[in-house]
Amino acid sequence: MKRIDPRPGADRCDAGRRRFVASAAVSALALAASVAPRARAAAAEDALIEEFSPAGASLGAKRVPKIVKSEAQWRAQLSPEAYEVTREAGTERAFTGAYWNQHASGLYRCVCCDTALFDSQTKFESGTGWPSFWQPIAKSNVVESVDRSFGFTRTAVSCARCDAHLGHVFDDGPKPTGLRYCMNSAALRFVPRGGPA
Repeated sequence: MKRIDPRPGADRCDAGRRRFVASAAVSALALAASVAPRARAAAAEDALIEEFSPAGASLGAKRVPKIVKSEAQWRAQLSPEAYEVTREAGTERAFTGAYWNQHASGLYRCVCCDTALFDSQTKFESGTGWPSFWQPIAKSNVVESVDRSFGFTRTAVSCARCDAHLGHVFDDGPKPTGLRYCMNSAALRFVPRGGPA
């Protein structure tokens, strides 16, 4: 038997209360639904990186945590130019970087997280004023994405472990790949072959 509240407008209050409770429940479910994928994404925030010895020999693939830092932490770690290039997708001026004319044998690692990115054996003279390679040391160590800045479409290249912007890849390179990974020196750290990583 339904209990009747003798107060005037009590039915409207009960209905309003039910609507409030129902909307709060829906909001709580919506919030939980939006948090759950983020929690799963955070748990899945790792990268499969192929590691390399100082001599350039593959040490195999390894799942490692993605490196995420605050703007202040990146600024403290990097030079102003390296910060602008890697964290703000900047580009150094042609023929000004440390490695555009580098011919020594070794590995080029990410300036932000030290992931091996390119081997000097795939470096070539592109005439562009930026260090250019016909392939990365391991495809898993870099990520390619569409870049539509400046009114045209290019393919941006980033470090798979820390998302540092490295440069762009173009399809005008030499054989065997026909690709030109045009990188910013400021995004790289050169390690002579066999030297300390």
